[in-house]
Amino acid sequence: MKMELMNIPLILGMVAGFLTTASFVPQVIRTWKRGSADDLSYGMLFLFLVGLGLWLIYGLILESLPIIVANIVTIVLVILLIWMKSRYSDRIVHA
Repeated sequence: MKMELMNIPLILGMVAGFLTTASFVPQVIRTWKRGSADDLSYGMLFLFLVGLGLWLIYGLILESLPIIVANIVTIVLVILLIWMKSRYSDRIVHA
């Protein structure tokens, strides 16, 4: 019983990391399909990226797998959004 209780924080961390990271996937798909990221600001994306980097460092210090994995994946997704925003900024989108 005691061993199971010790895994609860790890399970909670993994589920929380998965859900918060997965929340970016619809935005990435929407941006890719529309070919536009005009509704995303560079300021928000860069500040979020810096925050994720700090969370990653924190996770590495704590050796916390949920924090490390979630932040690495989210960093990739945010970098992808930044790339798409810069790539699509020249396009005219007809909705």
